[in-house]
Amino acid sequence: MKLFESVPNFSEGRDAGKVDRIVQAGRSVDGLVVLDVELDPAHHRSVVTLAGEGDPLVEALVRMAKVAIETIDLNHHRGEHPRMGAVDVVPFVPFGDATIEEAATLAERLGRRLWTELGLPVYLYGAAARRPEHADLSVLRRGEFEGIRAEIATDPVRAPDIGEPRVHPTAGIVAVGARPVLIAYNAYLSTPDVAIARSIAHAIRERDGGLPAVKALGFEAGTPPTAQVSMNLTDVHRTSISQALEAVRAEAKKRGVEVTSSEIVGLVPEEALLEAAERYLALKGFDRSRLLERRLGAVDRPAPPAGEVGLSGLSVAELARRVAARTPTPGGGSACAAAAALGAALVEMAIRFSRPAESPPTDPEFDEALAELEKARSRLIELVDEDARSYEEVRSTRRARKVDPQDVERRQALRAALRRAAEVPLETTRLARRTADLARRVEGRIKATIASDLLSGIALAEAGATGAAANVRANLEELAKEGIDTRGLSGALAELLGEPAP
Repeated sequence: MKLFESVPNFSEGRDAGKVDRIVQAGRSVDGLVVLDVELDPAHHRSVVTLAGEGDPLVEALVRMAKVAIETIDLNHHRGEHPRMGAVDVVPFVPFGDATIEEAATLAERLGRRLWTELGLPVYLYGAAARRPEHADLSVLRRGEFEGIRAEIATDPVRAPDIGEPRVHPTAGIVAVGARPVLIAYNAYLSTPDVAIARSIAHAIRERDGGLPAVKALGFEAGTPPTAQVSMNLTDVHRTSISQALEAVRAEAKKRGVEVTSSEIVGLVPEEALLEAAERYLALKGFDRSRLLERRLGAVDRPAPPAGEVGLSGLSVAELARRVAARTPTPGGGSACAAAAALGAALVEMAIRFSRPAESPPTDPEFDEALAELEKARSRLIELVDEDARSYEEVRSTRRARKVDPQDVERRQALRAALRRAAEVPLETTRLARRTADLARRVEGRIKATIASDLLSGIALAEAGATGAAANVRANLEELAKEGIDTRGLSGALAELLGEPAP
């Protein structure tokens, strides 16, 4: 199952009945889950968080858009937040095995349906953008509904990516795109002066030389009116919630005001809040496995059979016991992924301890390495399970083929399983080698007192890469026996290992 999140923003934040009608249209689709609904009267905007596989998600969004077009008229709409459509923006966010490329494909599919079925022209933005000038959502919104309406027929930059160069007369135009997880985060100031909020937003946002992966605007919000710095954190590995808040506080202090409170709009990854808690509490060497709920979640949990999801959630002792057992899985591939994940974790730790406490909020070399290492570690942990599953699939399809060796479908199923069993350790090899490369890149900046941990991380990563590469080769031999052309996989492995192409 490929799971995606979508967070459509609708230009209605004051009439709960209208928003409920829009949301109920989405709920009518089987396989679609509504995770959250938030209304903001000041911004006159609602944010809905949905999750599901691609087909039900697209269908639900079309139904919701239809209701939004029927109930929202931008000619009579004003709010603090800039808007260009009744359905203003629809991002697709990949999770688990889903990729950003698949999210972009869903964005295109939805865009075509919004135009052909509802007459709503579409901009494609983010990872789905067809033109560089359409990648940035803030650029697309400039001038809002009225400005776009006036220029869409004459300015080529304003022309939609899907549909004719004209806005829907009441529903405007929609931006549909693909992006990673985004956190909508607002900070409230001890002043109603919106000019101060806008000045702070200008100072902290990336496009004006501020924090990386931060977009920001200044608004008036609440009753009585309060100045608000509204932020979108597009990559919390580059700028976290705590770093963004500290930057706003610093800029506010320069202007003689304070941050009185902050808020998160919509849902937020657990990792982002834990990072903020660890930073502000100055927790030293905190292990997140010490969280009470995580420990309770493991109590009396039946152990899943080998090869099923669950290996990556085991303790080190239990995983080692399972690997040692006289069972086909988990085996070398899972162990290699686990070793490489530990290697990435050690390199991350070495970097964090080597960062001076007085360093600025950003350190490009360390920040980029940490962001990539965190993603590699997370993916390697997933590969612990995936390797076991892929080999179980090979065993299952082999047994099925023995029942009827001449069956074409069973032969194809075995070939597909063997290919997947080669692709999984190939990805482990790539991530493990990349982990070792990143470690060596920062080696000269690591404190002497923690250099041994960095070297241990490199050793674990290289061991994971070596073992995973051996697994790839073994599966390539099986594929070759089945008459499959393995040159693509063999070439990819040779390139990773710096060997001549086969």
